[in-house]
Amino acid sequence: MHYTGCEHLATPEREETSMTMAGRRRAAKVRVGRMRNGRFATRGDSVAVEEPLEVRLEVPDGGGVREHPVSVTMRTPGDDFELAAGFLFTEGVVTDPGAFGDVRYCRSVEPQEYNVVTASLRDPAAFDSSSLTRNFYVTSSCGVCGKASLEAVEVMGCAPVAKGTLAVAERDVRALPGKLRVAQRVFDRTGGIHAAGLFDAAGEVTVVREDVGRHNAVDKVIGTLVLSRALPGSGFGLVVSGRSSFEILQKAAMAGFPMVVAVGAPSSLAVTFARRFNMTLAGFANRGGYNVYAGGERITGAGGKA
Repeated sequence: MHYTGCEHLATPEREETSMTMAGRRRAAKVRVGRMRNGRFATRGDSVAVEEPLEVRLEVPDGGGVREHPVSVTMRTPGDDFELAAGFLFTEGVVTDPGAFGDVRYCRSVEPQEYNVVTASLRDPAAFDSSSLTRNFYVTSSCGVCGKASLEAVEVMGCAPVAKGTLAVAERDVRALPGKLRVAQRVFDRTGGIHAAGLFDAAGEVTVVREDVGRHNAVDKVIGTLVLSRALPGSGFGLVVSGRSSFEILQKAAMAGFPMVVAVGAPSSLAVTFARRFNMTLAGFANRGGYNVYAGGERITGAGGKA
């Protein structure tokens, strides 16, 4: 795997330096009016940066290469290669995560070079061309029924998680939101950004990514595993800072995660999805407890299951 066009951002320390060098910011300074206790004043504040990212895919075609524009998403700059790879895989555009080659910024579109990412494939058989013509209707805003959405995910190649994968102590489940929160550096500055984290069987949060889009944060986490050739993620779970929706469960299932833990509530279709695909789903998680909506047998010491 090669990362070209920009340094791959792997750690918070490197991230700050690299983002400064590239001129990319995750938070922007603004002047705001503030009303407190009946008194109005102006002051400086920080807001999360939101910019478009265009994702392109290069696929071998005969003796050459064909470029396919795939999607434009609004995101917080940073971890863009992971976001592109995670999105392409979880949306079924690239069916084999091992087929990725170079991932790079597009230097030919100045001044927007850091807002266009091109991923190349080594194997054209890993590209599902029908994914570019069909509607991505597995979203909560599209209006199709839950049954059709579930069937669409199965067509994309998503299968139920195997039994016996990942067991996490209930005390560790309760601790996950706090560990995620400690790592939310951009949230500390802006208060307006989502986070997703990867955790292991010991309840340790090993990867955290932030973004203005909750699904982008999840794709960034999954992208770390795609680009490091670490899928399927059957030994990991996903913790998210907000609610758990159908889309988040779908992306987690595509990555092979047996467990999703959310700080907020699940949607009805997220619960249905978790039960159909044999996943563990916990919501309203905090130090005091959590709700289990599916797959409670993977949470040890909990004394019950859903």
